[in-house]
Amino acid sequence: MTNSLLSQSELSQMPVFSNYKYFLDFRLAVEEVNRNPYILPNVTLGYHVYDSCANANKAVKSTIQILSGPGATVPNYYCTGEDNIAGFIGDLLSVTTLPIAQLLNVYEYTQLNQYLRDIQYNDGSEKRLYYHDNGAMNTMYRIYNRMMINKTFSTFYLVGSFMPWAPPDKQLHFNTSLVTWKNKEVPRSQCSKNCLPGSRKIKNNKKPICCYDCVNCSEGKISNTTDSDNCIKCLPSEWSSSKRDQCLPKLEDFLSFSDGLSIALSSIAVLFWTISILILGIFVSHKDSPIVKANNKTLSFILLISLSLCFLCVFIFIGRPVDRTCRLRQIVFGIIFSISLSSVLAKTIMVYMAFKISRPGSGWKRLFSMKLSNSIVVVASSIEVIISIIWLYFSPPYLEQDTHSYHRKVIFQCNEGSQVGFFAVLGYLFVLAAVSFTVAYLARTLPDRFNEAKYITFSMLVFCSVWITMVPSYLSTKGKNMVAVEIFSILASSVGLLGFIFFPKCYIIFLKPEMNKRKSTA
Repeated sequence: MTNSLLSQSELSQMPVFSNYKYFLDFRLAVEEVNRNPYILPNVTLGYHVYDSCANANKAVKSTIQILSGPGATVPNYYCTGEDNIAGFIGDLLSVTTLPIAQLLNVYEYTQLNQYLRDIQYNDGSEKRLYYHDNGAMNTMYRIYNRMMINKTFSTFYLVGSFMPWAPPDKQLHFNTSLVTWKNKEVPRSQCSKNCLPGSRKIKNNKKPICCYDCVNCSEGKISNTTDSDNCIKCLPSEWSSSKRDQCLPKLEDFLSFSDGLSIALSSIAVLFWTISILILGIFVSHKDSPIVKANNKTLSFILLISLSLCFLCVFIFIGRPVDRTCRLRQIVFGIIFSISLSSVLAKTIMVYMAFKISRPGSGWKRLFSMKLSNSIVVVASSIEVIISIIWLYFSPPYLEQDTHSYHRKVIFQCNEGSQVGFFAVLGYLFVLAAVSFTVAYLARTLPDRFNEAKYITFSMLVFCSVWITMVPSYLSTKGKNMVAVEIFSILASSVGLLGFIFFPKCYIIFLKPEMNKRKSTA
C-alpha cells in the first residue's frame, strides 16, 4: 500500500465527483418514486438540497432553514403550511451529521442516512453502479490520516480502505503503523478504561452515564470478557482462579489410600491383624492347655476372630466414598464390634459365675451348665443387628459432597443419614462395654490364678475412654480428618482388647510355662 500525499489547497481545487454522484443518486431515486404510481400513490416527493461544505455550523443553519421554510430562519415557526416535511437525509460526514441529528431529535423528525436499495445506474463513464439490499453502495472507501505540517499546511496519508461488499472479516484494511497521532498518543474513544477479564463494570454517579468504574469479581465468580456487565457464578464443584477469569474444578478431598495418614493407619491395622491371627494360631495349638480352657476357649476364638475383622474393617473407611461404602462402614463396624464386646461380656459373666458355682449348695450350677455363653453372644449381637437394620430402612447413610466449607476443595464424605441411628449403634456398644466393665470390676478380686476379670476391666476402661473422647472430636472435624478420628478409635479400642486380654496369656504360655498347669489354678 502506498501513501497519497495531497495538500489542503490541492484537495480544495479538485472536483469531487464522488460527492456530486450522491446527489444524482438521490435525484434518480425521487424521480423513480414519483413516476411509479404504485409506490406512493397520490403523493409527490419534493426535496431541498443544501451543501454543508463539511461545516457543522452551516449544516445546522441549513436544517433550521428547511424547518422554517422560505424567508428568514425563525426557530419553532414554519411560515408555510402547504408542504409536509417527511424526513431528512443526513450528511456524509459525522462532524455534520451528529449536530443535525441532535437538532432533529428536538423537533422529532426522522433522519435517514442511506435508504436506497436495489437501484442501478450509470455514473456517466458507463460504469455500472448499484446499492446493496442493506443500502450500502458498491464502492470502496479510502481512509486518510491528516497530519498538520504547520498552522496553514497539512498533508493526507492513505492508511486504509473499507469495502462494504466484501465478507465481514475482509471489509476493513487498516495499517496502524502509518497513522501519526497528536502528541504521539493514541486517543481514547471512551471516558473509562476497559474492564479486563476478572472484573466487571460498575456505574459511577459522579461521571457521565457512559462512564464507569471497574470492580473485581468476588470469590466464586468470574468474567472472561472485556467490559463485562456482570460476573458469572462458578458451579458448586468449581472455584474461581486468582485472576477471577476462569472457573477451575475443585480438588477432591477424602482419605485416599495414597495419603500419608492413610498409609500409617493401614500399616497399624495390618500389623495388629497379623498379631491377632498369630495369637489365634497359638490358642488353637494350645487349646487343651489350662490357661486357654480356663475362660472358655470358644469365646476366646470368637473374640480373636472378631478382633481380626475389626482391624480389617478399617479399609472400608479408606478411599473415595460411595453410597455403598457409606452404608457398610458403620453397620459392619458396629456388628463386628458388638460380637467382640458380647464375647467379652460372656467371658466376664462366666468368670463371675464360675466362682459362684464353686460354692457348696450354689444355685448357679444349673444355669452354668446351660450354654449360656453362646446365648449371650448371639442375643447381645443380634440387638445390634436389629438396630442397624432399622437405621438402614428409615434413614441410611449416603454420599455427601460438601462444596461450601472450602473454596478450592470439595469434601467427599458420608452423611450418616440419621444421627439417631448412628448414635444408637455407638450407644449400644457403649452399653455392652459398660456392663462388661461393671461385672469385671466386681469379679476382679476373685481367688483364681487365671482370673482375667482385672484385664477385662482395664480393656473396657480403655474402650470407654477412647470412644467418649472420639465423639466430640468426630463431630468437630470434616472430610478425611473425621474419618481418621474414627479409624484411630477403632484401632485403639481393638488394640486395647487384644493387648489386655490376650497378651498376658501369651506371656504365660511362652515365658511362664510352669504357671500353665492345672494345679496352679487351685
